[in-house]
Amino acid sequence: MSTNERRVRVGLVAGGLGTYWPQFPDLLPQLRRSAERVSERMGLLGADVVDAGFISDEREGAAAAEKLRAAGCDLIVGFLTTYMTATMLVPIAQRSGAPVLLINLQPTESMDHETFDTGQWLAYCGACPLPEMANAFLRSGIPFRSVSGYLEDERAWDRIARWVRAAGVRGALRHGRHGLMGHLYPGMLDVATDLTLVPAQFGGHVEVLEFDDLRVRVEKVTDAEAEAKRKEATDVFALDESVNEEDLGWAARVAVGLDRLVEDFGLDSLAYYHRGLDGEVHERLGAGMILGASLLTARGVPAAGEYELRTSLAMLIMDRLGAGGSFTEFQALDFERGHVEMGHDGPAHLAISDGRPLLRGLGVYHGKRGYGVSVEFDVKHGPVTAFGLRQGRDGRFAFVVSEGEVVDGPLLRIGNTTSRVDFGADPGEWTDAWSATGISHHWALGTGHRIADLRALADLMDVELIDVRP
Repeated sequence: MSTNERRVRVGLVAGGLGTYWPQFPDLLPQLRRSAERVSERMGLLGADVVDAGFISDEREGAAAAEKLRAAGCDLIVGFLTTYMTATMLVPIAQRSGAPVLLINLQPTESMDHETFDTGQWLAYCGACPLPEMANAFLRSGIPFRSVSGYLEDERAWDRIARWVRAAGVRGALRHGRHGLMGHLYPGMLDVATDLTLVPAQFGGHVEVLEFDDLRVRVEKVTDAEAEAKRKEATDVFALDESVNEEDLGWAARVAVGLDRLVEDFGLDSLAYYHRGLDGEVHERLGAGMILGASLLTARGVPAAGEYELRTSLAMLIMDRLGAGGSFTEFQALDFERGHVEMGHDGPAHLAISDGRPLLRGLGVYHGKRGYGVSVEFDVKHGPVTAFGLRQGRDGRFAFVVSEGEVVDGPLLRIGNTTSRVDFGADPGEWTDAWSATGISHHWALGTGHRIADLRALADLMDVELIDVRP
């Protein structure tokens, strides 16, 4: 878990039709045992479980609804242990303020048809109310999703875990504080984001910062603090011979100042850019960000350059899914090998480096003012996901996703993160399809194939997902 990651809070309610209990005395104890097992396994998924207990009628459902509403859950899980009426669960879904997942997990894979009586069969009848719930939710304007299986069905639990992860990311966005420091890179119309739309669609708060907020904190950094950060950097990175000691010392001071900025403003992510002029302090701050921003990203506070707020949010989503997520753009296409080369001059997510990351000294940052140290690495070889946020003409955000594989091949040694990605398509055709979505020229590159998790998150957030597969 990243240092800034909040635990997902799952509200759990199990239920069945109370009319059955006097008719079949052994049924309710069996269903309660199943409910206890579900609560236990929810906890094993890393969730804080708010267990509203077992409900048997609509009055108990209303009481559970109030308990779960007050708990501020990220996801409500309704466990259909046997038949139950829709009126028992609809109020819970309406009042909770959280998305609802219904699960139907019968005791075992199959009934013993030769020996079962009616009471034993009813313990396997959680599927019976599922269409009723779907119909009632549809007519009530409540999004519907479900997972069916049996109690120890690992395939079903994998699907449940996906919804729990997605709810955790949704919660991270809804409770997040996102820093935006400096100003837009001149002319980058694609990068500009309507700040009202972030809390409107994702929740959370955008904290608008000045580079002076960083400057005053860097000025207060002591020599001992800077030296400790410098040592941290040399422990984490290999240092190329091009690294200038003075530049490294300055980057270490900026990194300490960034740590304080994040702590003082309670930030969960940061996007930044400042041009500066003629070597004055703001220019030097802007050029000295990559080391500290990469260290922040590695510990779960993603930082993106060029004022790219949507990409810092995409990096946050990937980080909370356990995929890392590095600041990325196109670098070149290799038609000889069939690869798309992508990366950036930092910041990078150090946890997904294929080897020990390198610090390289740069006399020039391409297209930017200043000089200093930059991060160089290749993302871990194997499955990866390119993921970015698009803002459309209607103002709505959308997820743009494509799964590929980082592979071997020659890489530039210019102080950039650089990876070769094989998307299983002609690199030119993939590039055209990716660009045609309207994505900006930055995105996050994370490890693993994550489209299933991102589909679940898009569902919970009512966001369009565009899967790029030319």
